[in-house]
Amino acid sequence: MANARTTEHKTTLQRAAQVVGAVFLLVGILGFIPGVTTNYGSMGFAGHGSEALLLGVFQVSILHNIVHLLFGVAGIALARTPGQSRAFLLYGGAIYLVLWLYGLLIGQDTPANFVPFNTADNWLHLVLGLLMIGLGILLSRQTTTRTTAAGAGR
Repeated sequence: MANARTTEHKTTLQRAAQVVGAVFLLVGILGFIPGVTTNYGSMGFAGHGSEALLLGVFQVSILHNIVHLLFGVAGIALARTPGQSRAFLLYGGAIYLVLWLYGLLIGQDTPANFVPFNTADNWLHLVLGLLMIGLGILLSRQTTTRTTAAGAGR
């Protein structure tokens, strides 16, 4: 019985959630590495005053990095089942679209920019949101089709 879990087949949807989660986990870790994150010494816990830039482009703070780490752990944990994987990709993507809109609507030099976001972050959030939702929808269809086709012969 213990071996059944280790040989369990993961769907493409589950693998996508794992990969997205792993990327967020990696980004969260990289945000704490000087050199990969420029202006590392100016990184604040939160707020628009943090001048640290992941890869010299994306504004980060300790809070921002922690959010990436938690999001990554959530993605990996939720990749256990197709339903949880789909929820992670769809709801996570929706969260990123909300963050994109939030980043566009707030002033970058205001207290409302507490995570913080810069223009590069904003557009990355749009791409991530659309990508995650797209993966959640497209790969869910494949899982449903495969399940239906497999069950049709019974």
